Amino acid sequence: MKSVLSALIFLLGATIVHAQATPFDMSGERPKGAKPIVPETVMPRAAAPQTAAPQATTPQVTTPKLAAPQVSKPQVAIPQVATPQTTKTSAPPPVVPQAVTPIVSAQSAVVKQAAATLPAADFRRYVVPFAEFRLQGEYDRKSWSIYLTPEQAAAPAKFNFAYQNAVVVAPEASQLTIFLNNRPIGQQQIGSPDSASAISFDIPRGLLQPGANLVTFEATQRHRTDCNIQSTYELWSDIDPAKTYLSFGEQDAQSLSSTDAIRAIGVDGAGKTEFNLVVPALAQPGTTKPLLRLAQGLSLLSGMPNETFSFSTDSLPAPGPGKMTVLVGTPAELQPLFSAPAAAQTAALATFVKDPRTGSTILLISGPSWQAVSGAIDTIVSPTDRDPTVRRDILVTQRWTAPDAPFLFSDTSLSFAQLGINTTEFSGRRFHTSFNVAVPSDFYANAYGEATILLDAAYAKSVLPGSHIDVYVNGSIATTKPITATGGGIFRHLPIRVTMRHFKPGLNTVTLEAMLLTNEDEACAPATTSNTTPRFALFDTSQFHMPDFARVAQRPNLAALAGTSYPYNRGLMPVALFIDRTDTDTLSATATLLGQMAVVAGHPIDLDLIASPSGVGNRDAIFLGSISQMPTTTLSQMNIATASQASWRPVTAGQGGQPETAVTFDEWRSRIGGGVLQHQLSRFQDWMRRNFDISLSSLQFMPGAERVFTPSNVNSLMIAQGTSAAGESSWTIVTAPSAKDLRAGVEAMTSQVDWPKIAGHITVYSSKTGKVDTVPVSRFDFVMTQPWSFTNYRLIAANWLSTNILSYAFLLIILFLLIGVATSGILAKIGRRG
Repeated sequence: MKSVLSALIFLLGATIVHAQATPFDMSGERPKGAKPIVPETVMPRAAAPQTAAPQATTPQVTTPKLAAPQVSKPQVAIPQVATPQTTKTSAPPPVVPQAVTPIVSAQSAVVKQAAATLPAADFRRYVVPFAEFRLQGEYDRKSWSIYLTPEQAAAPAKFNFAYQNAVVVAPEASQLTIFLNNRPIGQQQIGSPDSASAISFDIPRGLLQPGANLVTFEATQRHRTDCNIQSTYELWSDIDPAKTYLSFGEQDAQSLSSTDAIRAIGVDGAGKTEFNLVVPALAQPGTTKPLLRLAQGLSLLSGMPNETFSFSTDSLPAPGPGKMTVLVGTPAELQPLFSAPAAAQTAALATFVKDPRTGSTILLISGPSWQAVSGAIDTIVSPTDRDPTVRRDILVTQRWTAPDAPFLFSDTSLSFAQLGINTTEFSGRRFHTSFNVAVPSDFYANAYGEATILLDAAYAKSVLPGSHIDVYVNGSIATTKPITATGGGIFRHLPIRVTMRHFKPGLNTVTLEAMLLTNEDEACAPATTSNTTPRFALFDTSQFHMPDFARVAQRPNLAALAGTSYPYNRGLMPVALFIDRTDTDTLSATATLLGQMAVVAGHPIDLDLIASPSGVGNRDAIFLGSISQMPTTTLSQMNIATASQASWRPVTAGQGGQPETAVTFDEWRSRIGGGVLQHQLSRFQDWMRRNFDISLSSLQFMPGAERVFTPSNVNSLMIAQGTSAAGESSWTIVTAPSAKDLRAGVEAMTSQVDWPKIAGHITVYSSKTGKVDTVPVSRFDFVMTQPWSFTNYRLIAANWLSTNILSYAFLLIILFLLIGVATSGILAKIGRRG
């Protein structure tokens, strides 16, 4: 009996051991013959670390497999849900094996493709033209264009980017969408608060086109917990420019077939563009003028916002993204660096060639003589030439903000559709959008003028009174329109008057914000921020109307220089240019400055190099160099202290700064007496300026004299403008303590961030603090730019009287006295004597 019982126990144990070879599965729904899924699930997860490169992690494996942008959000979430294989009882059986198999094949395909196309994958075109790129608020959208060559447009490409968002962004209700040429190529749920996530989208074949291609980032973001308007300022997503690029799958995408490919130089990972000009004969007379013309032409062709130029004579710089090496000279001069083609021995030549040592592409400009080299330069620059007397209709900005800004010269109305704003429905609390317009350099309506937005919009019944629509111009509040009605409403050409106080010559950004209050947000129940029911709608039939405004130029006016390069963009005679020396730092600074001026002017500026101020004559002039080499008469004409030539020395690292005379004087004045009274007077002036826009400068009959300016040792660059000795032209001086400081300061001031800050009579920049300060204009001259017109003169008088209040009041008193005298005379003749 014991032997029989032992045999039964042995057989039962063998059966159990045999059954354990198959995984335990309670699901009876799996199709017969289906393979167990646990082994396949473990293997891909174990192989995943093989793709440990930053851009080849989870986003690159999951996101490229999106079949279409419209279904990108569900497919991004599917692999994450399917990773733990504990959902076999709830997930439909056919889906589980299909979710596992593509992951394995996708990883193996990525590895094989990376191994097969590694050299081609190294070619990248960075696409973000900014040093920092942030999408903020509940809705944000930014667009710009990139230029592609025919080879790049035809090659298979991927769009790669990396982002990181604020921790308060709710991933279930937030998404980031990428558009190319107004077509969505991918959509990503925003959910990377701890570290940057790298994402890659395949670009459909045929979507890219030779020439300009529009890139758009659109973010919809919602708060995790808060529902008030203040919390929307905590929402942001940062796009890393160094990890945002187009990658091409063919080597031909790197080739540059014609000089038109200069437009495709693009940017580097920091949003910068650099032209490196190698000129062995840089010190020879007669080479500077054609080289500066070449620099302006290259700037106009590329159209990038952060361009710099560097000159060298004896070596070719290292290649890289956003960089172009330009080799200029005769074959004999270039022989130590590069063997020019035989064609350059007999005729002018401008073409792209390969550097045999590095394999990089360089732009070769050569010829048998410098006269032929100048002719080759003209073949590149001539497409950018434009008659200064011909009015342009747009200010080209598409390389950093699209569309281009239309110029408004008189009474004009433009729809939001023409300004690049589409009809949008919004379900959040703070909606904002913006558009760009440009005004000419002789704009003179900042004291009285008003533009008008004719708003077509609608708001839901849930929107409460107290909500309002704000309009900003160049970051300053211009007007507020309250919403007072309940029960919803539709605005049809609702007029919103916008003061033109903050408009300036050149580019202007107008921002529209809607602040929406609801009872739901006050209660802030769970999932309130995820509600997608629209509260506000903005229609593209809305219009921006610019009325007629006064047109008269002012001298000096650095804001007009930064906006349109006035007065150098309009001159019929060449601009006199004084450079103290032709070393590489000074020429690099000059080329960078003139390149930026050409971009805002819309054409190259004709130059005439002079050796001394006596050669200026009665022309507009630019003086550029270190302050020790600046002519003393020029400094005096600009009201700059001539002692600065010896005293202006930037404070170096570790060196104690010498106390400034003005600061010390103010401290002693506050100590000796009147400090409290002066403080109260200063507070009263600030109150008057803040509430009534009245300052001491407006309460005077005649403007005060310009004070002599002494640059501080904290400053490293100074830009000043004044009137010539004869009083009939404008002089601009760009100077620094040394040529090295000059180059660094000009590169900083011509950046997209700091260039619009140039204004007033003097602008100074500190490389130590990165701060830009301006000295306002106290005395200026009018320069008539338009034919005589009673309407224009009336508008000029209106703006001038609005600025000079005492003069306006005095004229009113005189007018009332004249009316009284005239009335008395009339009554004396026709009245009845007593």
